[in-house]
Amino acid sequence: MSKAQAETTDELKERVRDRYASAARAADAASCCGSGPVEVSFGAARYTDAERQELPGGAVAASLGCGNPIMVAELEAGETVLDLGSGGGIDVILSARRVGPTGLAYGVDMTDEMLELARRNAREAGVDNVTFLKGDIEDIPLPDGSVDVIISNCVINLSVDKPAVFAEMFRVLRPGGRVGVTDVVAEDRLSPAERAERGDYVGCIAGALSIGEYTTELGDAGFVDVQVTFTHEVADGLHGAIVRATRPAV
Repeated sequence: MSKAQAETTDELKERVRDRYASAARAADAASCCGSGPVEVSFGAARYTDAERQELPGGAVAASLGCGNPIMVAELEAGETVLDLGSGGGIDVILSARRVGPTGLAYGVDMTDEMLELARRNAREAGVDNVTFLKGDIEDIPLPDGSVDVIISNCVINLSVDKPAVFAEMFRVLRPGGRVGVTDVVAEDRLSPAERAERGDYVGCIAGALSIGEYTTELGDAGFVDVQVTFTHEVADGLHGAIVRATRPAV
């Protein structure tokens, strides 16, 4: 039995919380996933130079993602955006600038240290159309149908209850709303045990869904037009990926 299988969901969640609290304190962007060959695929390197120049140094230093959901989501002026697992606030700040003064960007994170860092980074960036909320992505602290777009950057793989995450995403999206996230996703050939052999849960690997699982679970939650596209390899059979989906308009 792998370490991830042996731990309870509460223990896994606390390990994730501790890891990201420590990352916030250190503002260490070397990797969200430990050491080794995975390291180079994570962090601020997924953003363009122009995007990094829009951000305070603290936001860039705390970037722990595996992609760039801002590029995926194709945000428009006036939209309301929600970032699941907003960390140091890099994607919320960039989103706030894309949606402009008539739009709004929310960030939800379960870690007090990350929320403090994100709020400080937003103040330094001079964006005021942002709101950071403490909460779990399995129980989003927003009302039904309150956002147009959901983004997330290498966080859903860390959840211990992914069906609950997808159900909550569907609930808070307005009809016709869309999902544009980046995440670590496994090839269908890898079993859960084989994923765990390649990295631990907190390291964004053992908890990764396969491409087939991702597609099925989003569909089960009610989403349509689900697309999962690999972008770069982070370990044998595991990839950074773009995930898109839509809540039906009716």
